[in-house]
Amino acid sequence: MVVRNIGLDVKPPKSGCNDPVCPFHGSLSVRGRVFEGTVSTSKSPKTVSVERAYLHYYPKYSRYERRRSRTLAHNPPCIAATTGDLVTIAECRPLSKEVSFVVIDRKGAAE
Repeated sequence: MVVRNIGLDVKPPKSGCNDPVCPFHGSLSVRGRVFEGTVSTSKSPKTVSVERAYLHYYPKYSRYERRRSRTLAHNPPCIAATTGDLVTIAECRPLSKEVSFVVIDRKGAAE
């Protein structure tokens, strides 16, 4: 199985797949934003919900508040991220109404 170079500093998965929208084994190109987050749900067959936490600054009070956002991302079979995994997602073309990101790296369980 031929593994493509996606242009980002991530290791390609060891297992192969025949998914046409896999950035490593298919023809999907990645561009734009790259996020790290934790998989909150993986109930859909090839889609995961990735939650990322960030700080938002309020100038009036000179303080930060914690916020979080969830993003849907395509989960290729060669990566197969499950709930609780720390993953890296990258922006790609729209794959469906709400999915415009793809999982490119899985770092294992989040602490």
